[in-house]
Amino acid sequence: MNISEFKSKLKPYQAILGFDFGTKRLGVAVSDLLCMVATPYCIIERKSLQQDIEQIQKIVKEKQIGAFVYGLPKQMNGEEGQTAEMVRSFALKVSEIIDLPYIFWDERLSSKAVESFLIKEVDLSRSKRKKILDSSAAAYILQGALDCLQISSHK
Repeated sequence: MNISEFKSKLKPYQAILGFDFGTKRLGVAVSDLLCMVATPYCIIERKSLQQDIEQIQKIVKEKQIGAFVYGLPKQMNGEEGQTAEMVRSFALKVSEIIDLPYIFWDERLSSKAVESFLIKEVDLSRSKRKKILDSSAAAYILQGALDCLQISSHK
């Protein structure tokens, strides 16, 4: 699904949930109800697919979520590797339980950009960075998609 198709499926005043996928942790970010600003929300410590989905379902209800954005880790040459396949598989499994529109967003260098920001601008220690890096990367990914949605509004 491209960004225009995704936008056409969004309902007014519903937030979007963004994910930075990892095998051990799932970084989660949420947009505001106008889909303008992404904010780090939480980190889901991954235990099982069922528990992951249960936690996502809770967030969907709590935050009025209407769609998902999954960070898609591409290689620098644009090709998709094994981790990208895992993200696509995870998204498909989630969509079988939670029927909401979703897109994949190129997340190349998102974690590096966020970590660099947290070091240079916020001066966070390594242990503090570790606690927020995944959800901050999810917010970075989600904000990229939100910005694109806003740009497509003005065309």
